Amino acid sequence: MILATLDNGTPDGRLVIVSPDRTHYALVPVATMQAALDDWQAVEPVLRAISQFPAPLDPATIAAPLRRAWQWLDGSVYSTHAELMQIAFGLPPLDTDRPLMYQGMSDRFYGPLEDVILPSEDHGIDFEGEFGVITDRVPMGTDAVTALDHVKLIVQINDWSLRTLAPIEMKTGFGWVQAKPACSMAPFAVTPEELGAAWHDGRVGLDLHIQWNGRDFGHANGRPMLFGFGELIAHAALSRDLVAGTIIGSGTVSNADYAKVGSSCISEVRAIEMIAGGRPETGFMKFGDRVRMEARAADGSTPFGLIEQRVIPK
Repeated sequence: MILATLDNGTPDGRLVIVSPDRTHYALVPVATMQAALDDWQAVEPVLRAISQFPAPLDPATIAAPLRRAWQWLDGSVYSTHAELMQIAFGLPPLDTDRPLMYQGMSDRFYGPLEDVILPSEDHGIDFEGEFGVITDRVPMGTDAVTALDHVKLIVQINDWSLRTLAPIEMKTGFGWVQAKPACSMAPFAVTPEELGAAWHDGRVGLDLHIQWNGRDFGHANGRPMLFGFGELIAHAALSRDLVAGTIIGSGTVSNADYAKVGSSCISEVRAIEMIAGGRPETGFMKFGDRVRMEARAADGSTPFGLIEQRVIPK
């Protein structure tokens, strides 16, 4: 099942169900994605019963699948990325067996084709390609195996970062605020079975293809997560219930063979350059730059659709 949200001028948009070829849609009896998630057990069979998609889908009208969420929790569970970021920020290795996770801005997610408004190029504008899941209500204390039953939708995310602000906030020990503006989402939220064998053990085994200003940047695969989404959900739910509509991210997709497959963010490339030559060579994004992201299956299909955005000044 493929769901999307159309921009109808309201804060949450209008939920629709999308045809298998992602070209047409049908209105559904539930107005918003959040309303569907709040009552997923009753709503899901109604949505699955829809088989006619009469309206042509205009990509320009598609918003983020969940335009605003009660909660956005982002992990960082690719060990290669963590190691490279420690080098980039001059940090010692973390001595922990716990998933890394922070709570980010959730009251707004950019749609897949929206311009991204940021205050200054001096802040080190960076994209971060990743995958995410959206849950129904998760009870406190849910274990990692049971947690996967609460994954109702899978999404593709661009987690924007402002890299020169991040180290300043990290030193406070209180987490990020200024360094993490609103994220972006690809147009389609899909139920797990839509990914077939690419969804396995709570991981998305798809290549995330990224271009920056028309040039290939990377196509790392989402499979090698140190902790899968089951573990991430269980980590977040240890001491609290998770509300329906909680979004949990994987963190930047990163592979050990980055020399072959590239990277999913600029900061990682800069860290690789520091290792190789002692200093970074690649600059961060400038106003007017564009980034394109799409996860591709083995058959060339793009389950989540395309993120293609430009950064512009406030």
